[in-house]
Amino acid sequence: MRILLAHNRYQNLGGEDTVFDSEASLLEQHGHTVIKFLEDNRRIRNMNPFLLATNTIWSRFSYKKLARVLMETKPDIAHFHNIFPLFSPSVYSACRENKVPVIQELQNYRLLCPAATLLRNDHICEDCLGKTPPWPGILHACYRNSRAQTTIVAAMITIHRCLQTWKNKVDLFITPSAFTRGKFIEAGFLPQKIIVCPNLFQPFSKEVKKKNQFVFFIGRLASEKGFAIALRAWQYLDGIPLKVVGDGPLLPEMQRWVQAQKLAQVEFLGWMDRQELAGCFAQARFLIYPSLYYETFGISISEAYSCGVPVIASRLGALAEIVEDGRTGLLFQAGDAKDLASKVQWAWNHPKEMEEMGREARRVYEIKFSDERHYSILMSAYETSIRLNAARTP
Repeated sequence: MRILLAHNRYQNLGGEDTVFDSEASLLEQHGHTVIKFLEDNRRIRNMNPFLLATNTIWSRFSYKKLARVLMETKPDIAHFHNIFPLFSPSVYSACRENKVPVIQELQNYRLLCPAATLLRNDHICEDCLGKTPPWPGILHACYRNSRAQTTIVAAMITIHRCLQTWKNKVDLFITPSAFTRGKFIEAGFLPQKIIVCPNLFQPFSKEVKKKNQFVFFIGRLASEKGFAIALRAWQYLDGIPLKVVGDGPLLPEMQRWVQAQKLAQVEFLGWMDRQELAGCFAQARFLIYPSLYYETFGISISEAYSCGVPVIASRLGALAEIVEDGRTGLLFQAGDAKDLASKVQWAWNHPKEMEEMGREARRVYEIKFSDERHYSILMSAYETSIRLNAARTP
């Protein structure tokens, strides 16, 4: 099969970039021809603001460029990951005119919420859910704390809802969790057009004997990820080491806070390559995932499961779906540092129970999150999209 895989890369590497790269690799391993169609948001820094605004709503450049690529490569299907802001929904029209079926990933809530997170001031916010235009987002300047920039995103959402772009020009949507699928259905998307396919990651190539030495956090150090909650929890925890892998806007502030509170058991390791990360997972007793917003999935959870590491996560969004309380890990009340501390202390004091949860986590990974299962779901989605497109095309 010839597959056009398209992605607008983020300025800071994130989970969506990882999923795109992992899927491209998986498809190539199975003998498919992958045609990568890419943009990079680092280009935004040098763009004229007016051009960027118009591109966000309808990019003539992306439309023409993709139309040319489609005519030259003749793919069987176009699979889009992030299209914001440089691709824009104009790419769907290029596909329709070339009779190429379209799949769109729903890895965030951008089509429902200008901020893409359903989060405001570190609290869940669904004020824009189902509203056209999503005016509360403009009122609160939810995108980059700017009413002007939020208005542009809201205009993109509004115009394409009115044009029924999502209904008429996308054959199928893929989202990584049942929770996220439910939110899009609640907002008016057709249930039959959204399938669930858990996120994929590139498997670790090296296994290290498990030593249960520390608690592990991996992720972008931003407010929505809830790492500040984890640090407050560690004020109640003596002698439990916490290793932190990641970077982000809050890193300097968090480092200063740890020094001021004399939390010697907290160590910041920065970003790691895959081999180093494998070593950390193999030595971790469990992973913490204290997110404050509706995660659509949580790749580091499935990574932990693949290494037989249980997870303590917020009882929120897709996390409460992926982590089975008492079976593959523990759940705590999102944003509650004392509850997190209580769960961490229990887990640290009950290594045998956590080892059993780790074994169960590995079994769940093999059943739900393996490469084989992801590939099977993806192929089924492609076949469905091709069939739907053929039925529509005269």
